[in-house]
Amino acid sequence: MKELPHTRSCFVCGESNTVGLKLRFHDDGTRVLTSFIPRVEHIGFKGVTHGGLLATVLDEIMVWACAVRTRRFAFCAEMTVRFLQPASPDVELKATGRLVENRRDRIFLAAGELTDPSGTIVATATGKYLPLKAEDARGMVEDFVGDAGDLLAP
Repeated sequence: MKELPHTRSCFVCGESNTVGLKLRFHDDGTRVLTSFIPRVEHIGFKGVTHGGLLATVLDEIMVWACAVRTRRFAFCAEMTVRFLQPASPDVELKATGRLVENRRDRIFLAAGELTDPSGTIVATATGKYLPLKAEDARGMVEDFVGDAGDLLAP
């Protein structure tokens, strides 16, 4: 499994973001994967991780799935999340994301899911992502830690 680069400033993967999640992503050849343990300060209702935080992780895993498969970074234009089970803080969740379809490099369709330690699906998401302009992506990569060269189209 290949470890993907991360950034300095991103809320989800930024190593220097003091309030961030500091997640690391891996590519297994078909999917992008990560795991994280929501903290107590991530709750919405007492004892339940806030759905917005779960949606944030799903968005990020789908962004990386698009980038790895298309060699283009993209931003979310539309996302649908289905919350199937509550997620407790201090319980590890696994996130997976995959590119479902590349529509002529103009829009990417992606899917993601979060599972708990028993394999129960906690939440699923689908999203439509719009690729960044090449010059914008090159500027963004300046914030990366690790080699992002494989993730940029020539």
